[in-house]
Amino acid sequence: MRKSVAALVAVLTGVTGCGGGGRSDSAASPAATARITVTSTAYTEGGTIPRRFTCDGENVSPPLALSGVPVRTGSLALLLRDADTPHGSFTHWLAWDIDPHTTRLSAGESPKGATEGRNSFGKPGYGGPCPPRGDRPHHYVLTAYATAGHLSLSPDTTPDALLKALSGRTLATGTLTGRYGR
Repeated sequence: MRKSVAALVAVLTGVTGCGGGGRSDSAASPAATARITVTSTAYTEGGTIPRRFTCDGENVSPPLALSGVPVRTGSLALLLRDADTPHGSFTHWLAWDIDPHTTRLSAGESPKGATEGRNSFGKPGYGGPCPPRGDRPHHYVLTAYATAGHLSLSPDTTPDALLKALSGRTLATGTLTGRYGR
């Protein structure tokens, strides 16, 4: 019996250690067992983000739809990062304590009940993709997190602090990746 419990613990420890895609930086997602489906009517998974949602356009957040959020979710969080910057990731949007019943956000809509932290531009809220001119298109990963309870973090919370607060409290995650180049 003890051997089977030890083996189960070893397997579960290995599973919860996965999810970072092999990366050892703090951009790895907190472990979660369930999946949230994140979609947008503006672009498909791996598709090109329309100019309207970038620094070259209106610079508003794209419309989003969330499904598969676990019933026991206390709040949601969003994190949008550029995965292709040469010096680690660049944060374009971080928001937490979003109403767990949120299933849709219209273009440019701030999530109801949320706190929006400062992005890497130094401003609260959404800051659209804006890669250097001439670079290959960058990949922008929007991750939605379902969490147990509220996070109640300061608006000056960093993305790393948000991920730390989500660690061990994340019930489900989902991503939507888009590309944009200039």
